Amino acid sequence: MFSLSSLSRSLGSTASKASSTSQRVTTALGPLSLFARGRSQLAPKQVQNIKRHKGRIPIPTGGSTKGTTLAYGEWGIRIKGNGARLSAKQLTTAEEVIKKKIKVIKGTKVYLRVFPDIPVCIKGNETRMGKGKGTFEFWATRVPTGRVIFEIGGAPIREELARDALRQAADKLPTIMEFIDRNTPPRLGNLVLHPPKSPKVAPADATAETTPEAPSEQLTTA
Repeated sequence: MFSLSSLSRSLGSTASKASSTSQRVTTALGPLSLFARGRSQLAPKQVQNIKRHKGRIPIPTGGSTKGTTLAYGEWGIRIKGNGARLSAKQLTTAEEVIKKKIKVIKGTKVYLRVFPDIPVCIKGNETRMGKGKGTFEFWATRVPTGRVIFEIGGAPIREELARDALRQAADKLPTIMEFIDRNTPPRLGNLVLHPPKSPKVAPADATAETTPEAPSEQLTTA
């Protein structure tokens, strides 16, 4: 015969075994795939290494002007001061400011020309050296001088409204920005590359009229 105490002990042991086996479920997902991102969050979908070197902000010395002019919109801002490392939170805040300002115009779009795909790891304050790298904190991107950050387009926008919206967005970023349009020349670091001026060629008739005649030779007779 079974007593109530022995029956409860047997049921408790089977329940504990079931719970322990449910906790040790093996999955085919790696540890880096457990980082979930929201729909509106600026973060890469897949990463190979969650911890990377700090790196340095690139300096455009090779002569390439790629990414320094508008490509999608009619108005935009680009970095005029020193290059900086922009975090995903800073870019998101600036984008929200622009959207809030231009939402009164139907059909407008905001284009983000950079993307935070560099993981930044930080160790706590007053921590002893050693014992590995710090933990992951946020996503960021390194942008050099002259790189376009935001563009506005999709619908006709007055220049005054675009300037005001992009000015408020530039206040949220940790560097000096400048307002640009479709006619703004590209930038190579701190140097603005203006297109060369075509030489002025005078018409042929005008040159013929203005050219002085050669003095005629006078023949003298003895």
